[in-house]
Amino acid sequence: QVQLVESGGGSVQAGGSLRLSCAASGLHFSSYVMAWFRQAPAKEREFVAAISWSGGSTYYADSVQGRITISRDNAKNTVYLQMDSLKPEDTAVYYCAADPNRGPLYKYWGQGTQVTVSS
Repeated sequence: QVQLVESGGGSVQAGGSLRLSCAASGLHFSSYVMAWFRQAPAKEREFVAAISWSGGSTYYADSVQGRITISRDNAKNTVYLQMDSLKPEDTAVYYCAADPNRGPLYKYWGQGTQVTVSS
């Protein structure tokens, strides 16, 4: 059974930082593209970032480029999202996702972790 478990969410003031983690189990982690999505209240879920199987390639939404960094540790079956210079508009539930290819439909999803940025 595949499980993706996010952690690291919380409340932070604008300009602050958070580091999200997603621990994967039940799959051959290094064979999966990993991604982060987010969904703000009353908005559609949107892509944030993705990372290739080896970590050699990364992809970002324009809205987070330069402020957010995705990384992975295949030895720990974990993907990370380092978020700096956070803005109130980054407030959302952040989801981890896994797929053998880079979307657009991801096969496995975590339950999400709340990130709240106050001004």
